[in-house]
Amino acid sequence: MTRPLALWHSVDTNAAPFEGLVRQLAPEIPIIHRTRADLLAAAQPAGLTPAVRRAVAEDILAVADDGAAVVLCTCSTLGPGAESAAELTDATVLRVDRPMLEQALEHGPRIAVCAALASTIGPTRDLLLRVARERGVAAELREITVEDAFPLFQAGDRAGYARKIAQAVRNAAGGVDAVVLAQASMAGAIDLLADLSVPVLASPRLGAEAAVAAWRQVQAQVPARAAG
Repeated sequence: MTRPLALWHSVDTNAAPFEGLVRQLAPEIPIIHRTRADLLAAAQPAGLTPAVRRAVAEDILAVADDGAAVVLCTCSTLGPGAESAAELTDATVLRVDRPMLEQALEHGPRIAVCAALASTIGPTRDLLLRVARERGVAAELREITVEDAFPLFQAGDRAGYARKIAQAVRNAAGGVDAVVLAQASMAGAIDLLADLSVPVLASPRLGAEAAVAAWRQVQAQVPARAAG
């Protein structure tokens, strides 16, 4: 039996867009979804506490134990929990935002990180600085938090949400080499910023591409394992 790719979410609304991306890239891959909105809610009052990070890791490990070959965590806020899980399973566990941050640093060290939830800034900042250190880059970060935008997303006003984010980026993106939209839900602002003089990156497609590549790598190893 072919082991599936698991898409692990913190909001239900991420399920359809990410499945659509994976289907475009690799329609042959079996997909399962897991959503834990309660864990994102738990991370809002005090950020990603050790207890919440552990709960995220345990839930992702349960998905891996149930047979997933690859687990893609589509939530940047809870991404550190995915990294904890990755150290404790033979399955491949990925953070959706890492490929975006890697690509951003290719444009230069001055990166603006935009988030609609304050709880997302810290995990994204920490990962970006870690990736920069791995590359020997002295990153300079600018943080843009658009907390008045997220209620629009929660109310289903995706167009208004995207406009709020785009305006905040325009107001604060001068003097940087790239802008990253820290949450997957923010990707709709990309089209509104096409005329900006610096690249604006979102995580969904880049994360999906990384997950597909990881799944194919696992599949390529299956015959070798069987032969051994």
